[in-house]
Amino acid sequence: MRHILSGMILAAALALPVATPVAAQGLFQPVIYVNDSAVTRYEVEQRQRFMRFLGAMDTTAADAQQALVDDRLRLQAASRLGIEITPEGLAAGQEEFAGRAGLTTDELIQRLAQGGIEPQVFRDFIEAGTVWREVVRARLLAQINVSEAEVEQELRRVLETPIIDRVALSELIIPAPPGQEAQAMAIAQRIVASNPTEAQFAAFAREFSAVPSAEQGGRLDVVRLNELPPSLAPIVTGLQPGQVTQPLTVEGAVVLFFLRDALGTLRPGARAQLLDYMTLRLATEAEAARLAQITRNCDDLYTQAGAAASQIRRQTQSPEGVPALIATRLASMDPDEATALPLGDGTAELVMLCSRQPALAPLPPPNVPVTAEQPDGIGTTPEGVPAREDVRNQVFNRKITAAAENLLADLRADALIRRP
Repeated sequence: MRHILSGMILAAALALPVATPVAAQGLFQPVIYVNDSAVTRYEVEQRQRFMRFLGAMDTTAADAQQALVDDRLRLQAASRLGIEITPEGLAAGQEEFAGRAGLTTDELIQRLAQGGIEPQVFRDFIEAGTVWREVVRARLLAQINVSEAEVEQELRRVLETPIIDRVALSELIIPAPPGQEAQAMAIAQRIVASNPTEAQFAAFAREFSAVPSAEQGGRLDVVRLNELPPSLAPIVTGLQPGQVTQPLTVEGAVVLFFLRDALGTLRPGARAQLLDYMTLRLATEAEAARLAQITRNCDDLYTQAGAAASQIRRQTQSPEGVPALIATRLASMDPDEATALPLGDGTAELVMLCSRQPALAPLPPPNVPVTAEQPDGIGTTPEGVPAREDVRNQVFNRKITAAAENLLADLRADALIRRP
C-alpha cells in the first residue's frame, strides 16, 4: 500500500501543473458560493490533487468542486446543530485515515507535500467527514430500523452468492530502472485512465510489458485467490471483471493487473431448499378441490377450513423429508397454490405450498438469550455466511448510508449555490 500511495502522489504531481506567478493571481478568487461560504479556485485545484492522490485519477476540476460544495453543506449542517470537531477528534480521524495506508499522520502529510498538497486539505477533508457522521447520527439514527424479514432476505442473498475463489488475470509489467521510474509510472497511469477493454489491455501489454506473458497479451492462467501474494489478493477482489488495478510499484517495475473474470463456488446448501407447506385431510376429493379453489393463501386456509382448521398441519421440510407423493405435487406448484390429492379410499388431502426458501443453516431466533457457550447470542453459521448480527449491521449501514445521501441531496436543493 505504501508503494501504491507513492505512485499516486507522483501521478498527481505529473497530472497537475504547478501554478506560475501570473496564474496564481486568480487562484484565490471564489469560483462558487455555497450559501454564504466561498469556494476558491485554489481549493478546487488542491482537492483535485488530493482526490487523485487517493486513487481517483480521472477526477476533474468539476468533480473536485462538487466535492467541496458537498463538504460546505456538511459543515453548515453541523454548525446549525452545534456540532464541532475537537482537536482530539481531528487527530484521531487523521490517524485512522492514514493508518489505512499503513502510515502515521505525519508520514501521510509528508507524502501529500511531495505531491504539492497542503496539510489543510487533509484536515478539511477529515473535519467534514467527522462532523457529518455526527449530523447523520443526530438526525437519522432513530429513523433507521432493520426488520427480521430484511435480515433473512440478506442472509438468503449471501447464501446464493458464490464464494469467489479463482480469478483470471492479465498482467502488464513496465520496466522502471533507476532514473526512469517517472516515465514508467506515467505510462501506467495513462493506461489506467483510458479504462481499457480486455483487447486494449492486451495491446498495451504487447507494447509495454517486459515479461514473457506479453506475447499472449499479458494473459495468465486462472489462479486461486489463496495462491496470490497476500498484499495483492484484496486489491484484485476489489475489482469487477473488466477493471484494471491502480499502478503497483515493485523494485524496478510498475505493475498493472486486468481482471478478466472472477470465478466462484456455491456455498454449502446454496441449492438446497426448504418447503413450507400445509396439509389437511378431508372426507372427499370434491371437498378438497373446492377448498383448494377458494383459498387465496396459506393464512387464508385457516379461515376457509372452518371447523376443520384445527386439523391443518403446517411443516417446513427439505424435499427429502416430504412424503414422496406430496413432494411430487409440491415440485410443480407455485407459492400459495393448493391442490387436492386423492388417497385411494375416497378421502383426499388438500396440499398447499406456502413458500420455497434456501436451506439456511439453523440460526437461533431473534433476541435469543446470551449464554456462556454462545457469548454473542448468534451461534454458528454455514461456511461463508455471516452471523445474523453482522448481517443486521450490514443492512443498517446500507440503509443509513442511503438516508445520508438523501439528506445531503435535500441540503443541496435548499441551499443557495451561485457563481460570482
